[in-house]
Amino acid sequence: MRTKSTKSVKTKKKQKICVTLALSSVQMRELKEKSQLLKPVVIIGNAGLTSAVLQEIDRALYDHELIKIRIAGEDSEERNKITKNICATTQAVPIQNIGHVVTVYRKNVEEGFAS
Repeated sequence: MRTKSTKSVKTKKKQKICVTLALSSVQMRELKEKSQLLKPVVIIGNAGLTSAVLQEIDRALYDHELIKIRIAGEDSEERNKITKNICATTQAVPIQNIGHVVTVYRKNVEEGFAS
């Protein structure tokens, strides 16, 4: 059991390092606080991550900047792959991953856009 917990700690550290390169710890904390009250905007079902779902996530990020996504499935590694694919495709940053719900953030490029 000790090896298993050590492995998960290493994985979490790697994800945190990737995130902190894009956002400061203060910004991460503020985004986590904002995400507390959010409900999942997009739900990924048994069909997985399709192009239509990616378009909807992109649209939601454009509208809201910070969104929650619920990912169905029991395999945590598969959910992590989907999260990485979402972030790579939409140029978003993963903020938090709790169970089946992941929070992602993408700053709008339009100046003066208030979310």
